[in-house]
Amino acid sequence: METYRVLPAQIHPGEETTAASAWRVRIRVDDRPGTLARIAIRLADLECNILGLSVLPVPGGVLDEIVLRPATGLPRQLLVDAIRDEGCECSAVIDADLAELVDPATATLTAAKRAVDEPGGLAEVLRGVLAADVVTKVPSIEANPARTEGGHRAVFAAGDGTAFVARRRWSPFVELELSRAVALTGLMTAVRDNVTGPIVLDRPDGAAIILRKGVPGDAEAVSALHQRCSMTTLFHRYHTGMRAVPRRWLHRLLMPPRGSSLLAVCGRDVIGLGQLIPSADGGAAEVSLLVEDSWQRQGIGSALLSRLAVLAKATGERELAAVCLPGDDSLYRTAARIGLRPERTPGDSGTLRFRLPDPRVPEPRV
Repeated sequence: METYRVLPAQIHPGEETTAASAWRVRIRVDDRPGTLARIAIRLADLECNILGLSVLPVPGGVLDEIVLRPATGLPRQLLVDAIRDEGCECSAVIDADLAELVDPATATLTAAKRAVDEPGGLAEVLRGVLAADVVTKVPSIEANPARTEGGHRAVFAAGDGTAFVARRRWSPFVELELSRAVALTGLMTAVRDNVTGPIVLDRPDGAAIILRKGVPGDAEAVSALHQRCSMTTLFHRYHTGMRAVPRRWLHRLLMPPRGSSLLAVCGRDVIGLGQLIPSADGGAAEVSLLVEDSWQRQGIGSALLSRLAVLAKATGERELAAVCLPGDDSLYRTAARIGLRPERTPGDSGTLRFRLPDPRVPEPRV
């Protein structure tokens, strides 16, 4: 299906506005040979130039969607009447933007790329794919998919406890359009699952180090990691004196509320631990790192922070924050090394913020 932006002023049969360079016309027809040809001849009689055509199957017939350039001064109602004279129903005439008129394959691939590059903008991508008036993201419990409003409302599960609600006043959604939106949200779920999967670090020394999400079964290995860390390393991470992490902390370290943990694993040992915790109020997501002393200055911290940035980007985060001890610039250097552009919070030298300007933060070689 060709893609073109619906302009804010939506026009329905019987309404008039100032002339537009192109119209999108939806025509309900019986699926019989020759019907489309008669419509094309009638449009030619009205000096309308057909620029694009899409055929959408609907129950009991088809919906022909035609993008055309109307003759100068042609009233919309005259077009509607001409189509009706051919025994067809014109359900909508709205303005179209020719700048976004592209072939179906290009439109589909472009939408998919935008969704993958900017997961946080999926609602806007869906709005374009569906030519919807608005698409909003809501908690799944509030989506109410049974409420269709005569086909003018549709719900798509996002796979993370939320859903997208699309609305379109100018024309009901048809099954083919809904199938495209379902395929796009399914693609994003697959991308998100792939992003969160384990990866093997590419190291020049050949050591097999895996970055993967932490699970409750890693509690003993994470406890052992803390036991091997010096008090200085633990102090830089937790900002309090301790020789070992209390066992009651282990579950929250591995499964933080609203967030996730990322482990660096070598053999059976956990040698590094990172956390990503989204803000409850929509602000910067918090990140933290812990790397075993004997593995420090070997790129483990850089790899963890880089991967946390990728995971944050995949969930739509735009900014990260970390709390550091005054005078401790190790995390600042690590962030700068992988291109996160760290900035110190004015009036709070212990808080770092990192913008995520690129669609993908590259994984460093360590």
